[in-house]
Amino acid sequence: MGGAPAASAGGRCERPPLLPRVAATQGGGMLGKGVVGGGGGTKAPKPSFVSYVRPEEIHTNEKEATEKEVTLHLLPGEQLLCEANTVLKCVQEDSCQRGIYGRLVCTDFKIAFLGDDESAPDNDETQFKNKVIGENDITLHCVDQIYGVFDEKKKTLFGQLKKYPEKLVIHCKDLRVFHFCLRYTKEEEVKRIVSGIIHHTQAPKLLKRLFLFSYATAARNNPATDPKKHAIMFDALQDWFRELERTKGNMKYKAVSVNEGYKVCERLPAYFVVPAPLLEEDIAFFQGRGIPIWCWSCHNGCALLKMSALPKEQDDGMLQIQKNFVDRIYKTVHRPPYETAKTEDLSSNFLSLQEIQMAYSKFKQLFLIDNSTEFWDTDIKWFSLLESSSWLDIIRRCLKKAVEIIECLEAQNMNVLLLEDNASDLCCLISSLVQVMMDPHCRTIFGFQSLVQKEWIMGGHCFLDRCNHLRQSDKEEAPVFLLFLDCVWQLVHQHPPAFEFTETYLTVLSDSLYIPIFSTFFFNSPHQKDTNMGRESQDSQSKPLNLLTVWDWSVQFEPKAQTLLTNPLYVERPKLEKAQRKGTHFKHQRQLSLPLTQSKSSPKRGFFREETDHLIKNLLGKRISKLINSSEELQDGFREFYDGWHSRPPSYQGLLLPHLEGPEIKVWAQRYLRWIPEAQILGGGGVATMSKLLEMMEEVQRLQEKIEARHHSQEALQAEAASPPRTSGRLSSLFPFALLQRHPSKPVLPTSGWKALGDEDDLAKREDEFVDLGDV
Repeated sequence: MGGAPAASAGGRCERPPLLPRVAATQGGGMLGKGVVGGGGGTKAPKPSFVSYVRPEEIHTNEKEATEKEVTLHLLPGEQLLCEANTVLKCVQEDSCQRGIYGRLVCTDFKIAFLGDDESAPDNDETQFKNKVIGENDITLHCVDQIYGVFDEKKKTLFGQLKKYPEKLVIHCKDLRVFHFCLRYTKEEEVKRIVSGIIHHTQAPKLLKRLFLFSYATAARNNPATDPKKHAIMFDALQDWFRELERTKGNMKYKAVSVNEGYKVCERLPAYFVVPAPLLEEDIAFFQGRGIPIWCWSCHNGCALLKMSALPKEQDDGMLQIQKNFVDRIYKTVHRPPYETAKTEDLSSNFLSLQEIQMAYSKFKQLFLIDNSTEFWDTDIKWFSLLESSSWLDIIRRCLKKAVEIIECLEAQNMNVLLLEDNASDLCCLISSLVQVMMDPHCRTIFGFQSLVQKEWIMGGHCFLDRCNHLRQSDKEEAPVFLLFLDCVWQLVHQHPPAFEFTETYLTVLSDSLYIPIFSTFFFNSPHQKDTNMGRESQDSQSKPLNLLTVWDWSVQFEPKAQTLLTNPLYVERPKLEKAQRKGTHFKHQRQLSLPLTQSKSSPKRGFFREETDHLIKNLLGKRISKLINSSEELQDGFREFYDGWHSRPPSYQGLLLPHLEGPEIKVWAQRYLRWIPEAQILGGGGVATMSKLLEMMEEVQRLQEKIEARHHSQEALQAEAASPPRTSGRLSSLFPFALLQRHPSKPVLPTSGWKALGDEDDLAKREDEFVDLGDV
């Protein structure tokens, strides 16, 4: 467990008078300069000699290095809690002993390492800088697990410690891994920084103690930006009117304000949409439960709706009342033969939150790599480990479920009613995926951000619990929103021209889940947010807090970096103005790419009676063994619909279906592999192709500008022609997060796992088969 010069073993109890510094046979490091270096290779070379450095020499060098350390930048309201000097941030490459010398600090917002400024070369062309979170910053909410190394053994740290580690290992939720060597740090500083980090990242918190409120209070008087510039917030009744008008759903559905002030239900938003025949008193009958809430309308008039289950009752009289209520409410969306509906129970016939959490817990371990040797050891059994996690299979099931619902909406012309206990987890996931696939507006940046606001924020997804921001209960934690982003990435990867945003956009959005200056992902419901923002405060003189929205990307990125969030190859919606002037009635754009399948005739009336019975049983909390949607007839219809769409060229502004076959569901490499140097393809990958395309587009644009400027003087043209072309740096396949200076010198053969391939002589003969990444 390298990362610092070899020292005497054995914890923090005693400090020897002389500290050893190992000089490697090649390229020994200089501690006084702030960087400890070592040679490469599969095994660390044995030291040729050991020189002992007195502690006072280290502290003398510490003073010299302090002048070069990066200044600690604090956000408004941020306070320094504890710090430690003489800390080595280790670079884990095999057994090499390399690191950066500096200061480790902990604030009420982040853990930050302040190292030698010269050790981090600034390359504005290749770096993708976040203005809020630096490369060596970890927000407290981003910390996943903390480990301590005692006598070369790694143990999980929690609570009060009796013995303090010689090395601190932090696993982050964005899959970064940090190693901090504390061997040369003063013992009292080690106790403060380790105890402080453990307490402020793992101890349960109160909502009002989140840094979100400290930041908002300190920035209360700053000029507020208009969040509606970046997305429709759906916090006003007019927003829902416009969405109904956009989707042509205003003929059958209405926006209601019965929950204004949250007087009916604190779980629902202040404004939402319900079927037009529904009475407002019915909404309040069971506090918003058992009510079909509108999500989206299809071009053919069918709609996607969601409904939460009624409370479980043991009394027979109350059960009869609930049954009559559900039967009456269901008729508002199911009126055969004019309008039919199909129920989809996501609570009892789909994924559970426990399955999602368990799968992701196994999946993320594949990317929390401590060193190069561990990477190559696990590489041998990569596919078996990946399959055993079941994460990709869960993604496939979610995409398939969305396609099944689309088939009902498009091919069968049926309303679809999603059922879930609280209608705030899987309902958000599936309804959002359906809209991304069917509505091109949701594939634009503005439309996608509005979709998240509508279905997730106003839909009452419990971000506070699912992300475990308060550290109060691991039982409620489940990465449902991250699963949604991974599903969207599959679509972006398979159909890049259909999306205005890039995979980099999705990656930084997933990172923003853990940045507590944005209110977007730090509340369980709109009611909880409005209550704690001060909007409902009785003190009329108190000014509401100025909470930022994550959709204002200028807070995190400079304009140049924001260009990486937009897809330059996006195929925009074609204009149909001429056709509309002639009076020609075209199908909606979403229908132009549909397979040529005939709509199935409406089933018999008895079918609907049975469907209503299923709905009643599901809403009353009783599991059933088989729903109608699993019948062979609908499965055959799904296959016909799916194969028919994929047999035709896709329309990027029409319906968009994913490939569901095994090899088509892939690992989101940019998010999960970006911090692993061994996983980079230097000068290759999809980013290399994109870079060449962008260079060609820029060259074409420059030529067009020259043609348009022919009337200018010849001198100006010559001056322009003499200007050097843009030279892009060599990119990695994991650009813009992975930098080239972090790549390993050579892949390492894990001899313990490769014995089946032959003996050492055979491996030596095959050495030339392995590419030296350092020379690529």
